[in-house]
Amino acid sequence: MIALLARDLRLAVRAGGGFGLGLAFFLIVVILVPFSVGPESGLLSRIAPGILWLGALLACLLSLDRILALDWEDGTLDLVATSPLPLEGVVAIKSLAHWLTTGLPLVVAAPLFGLLLNLPVDGYLWLVFSLLIGTPALSVVGTFGAALTVGIKRGGLLLSLLVLPLYVPTLIFGAELARRGAEGQATTTPLLMLAGITFGVIALLPFASALVLRINLR
Repeated sequence: MIALLARDLRLAVRAGGGFGLGLAFFLIVVILVPFSVGPESGLLSRIAPGILWLGALLACLLSLDRILALDWEDGTLDLVATSPLPLEGVVAIKSLAHWLTTGLPLVVAAPLFGLLLNLPVDGYLWLVFSLLIGTPALSVVGTFGAALTVGIKRGGLLLSLLVLPLYVPTLIFGAELARRGAEGQATTTPLLMLAGITFGVIALLPFASALVLRINLR
């Protein structure tokens, strides 16, 4: 499993810059928002948590089609599926590799991007905390979508259409947690809901992804 994780991390860096692509897209979103809503600092400050969460979600979405597509194309996925490794564990490792190369860099860079949107001082910690809890769910759900569309030519658009509705609860409670934290309001409810979503998808979706992969590989 460790060797598989190390291999996926190397491939993610080589195949189009897994670290840089998501961060660059995240930065573009943050830079463009003030041009669309105006330079009024109070407005930017209020909408900053939601914009930062939306930017992180879209940045994660960019790299979903590479989670399983490369392994499908070179036949590695067939070999892994017939190996003694449990397919559920393989899917979980794929999700972890995606989070390490896409979600974790976004979590680290989010405070810097928050400066560009005039995020309140009290909101930085909550923004990082919410992304740290919520982005693993984005990777796990994205891996499930990648399993559904593996082997479909030009399935990137279909993957996005399948995954985006499943991302909505994470987006709602992640942005709400960051917003309430920035405004000094109670954060218990969105925190529990966001953590529940993340732990729920981590517990269930690897099994669903493995089942879908077995069907697609027949």
